[in-house]
This record gives sequence, C-alpha cells and structure tokens, in this order.
Amino acid sequence: MRTIDFAPLYRATVGFDQIADMMDRVLTNDVSQQTYPPYNIEKTAEDAYRISIAVAGFSDADLSVEVKEKALVVSARKADNDEGRTYLHRGIATRAFERRFHLADHVRVVGASHTDGMLHIDLEREIPEALKPRRIEIAKADAAATDKDVVEAKAVN
Repeated sequence: MRTIDFAPLYRATVGFDQIADMMDRVLTNDVSQQTYPPYNIEKTAEDAYRISIAVAGFSDADLSVEVKEKALVVSARKADNDEGRTYLHRGIATRAFERRFHLADHVRVVGASHTDGMLHIDLEREIPEALKPRRIEIAKADAAATDKDVVEAKAVN
C-alpha cells in the first residue's frame, strides 16, 4: 500500500491540518473495512443530507445515535433472546455494531427515525451568518469632497 507524507502540506499551510488528518485517516484504513450494516448517504437538498442504515431485527431500544467530537456514532446491541431456538439457516444478522461518520464543520443532526428496518438520520449544514457571503455597497465619491483633497502644484523652475 502507498503511503503519502503530508509534512510538506503542514509546512506550507495554516489551518488545513483537519483536511490532512482526514485524508491520512481515510488512506490508512484497512481495505477489509467493516461492511455491516449496509448504509446509504444521500443529499436531499442543497444543505441537507440523510444517512439510511439497514438495521433489520433491531428495535428502537437496541439502537443508539450519538454525536460526539464532530463524529456521528451509530451503534446497536441486541439482547440475546435465542434460548430454545434452533436455526436451520440464520441469514439475518443481529450482531452488535458501531458505525462512525465524521461530520464537517457546521453540520448538525436534525433528527432520526426508525421505520421498516431502516434507521434514517437527517443532517443539515448551517452556515453561520458571519461566514455567509455578503454584498458590500460601494459608496459614490462626492465631487465637492474630491476637489477639497486636490492640492495645487506649482512648477519649480
């Protein structure tokens, strides 16, 4: 596997260390990364997103959705109620899991719902007023004020 050295990026930039850390984290993840449970990430509007996770076999009480340190952590733990049951084939996985999604700045979780074996988590990007683009009015120069600032120059010779 190739490794990338981000040291030149740290030397030449200020404030982009989060991006370099994220790229380093993504590139160093093992290729055989966990694939359970399957999930979708969709963009529902200009500044809105939805994460849908297949959680068949889990109840609301078994699921946990938390936001901590700029990360959305979804986990599930099912109580073992299989005593006395004999499975000929067990294809529905209800094993415990923890899935992390790193959130960008100003992205917050709006809500979560659990219907038909799917856990839907809605997110929204809220850009603060201070960071939104704003139009600056250009003041027109007053002709009388411009004449006052002109200094007469006399020829020296």
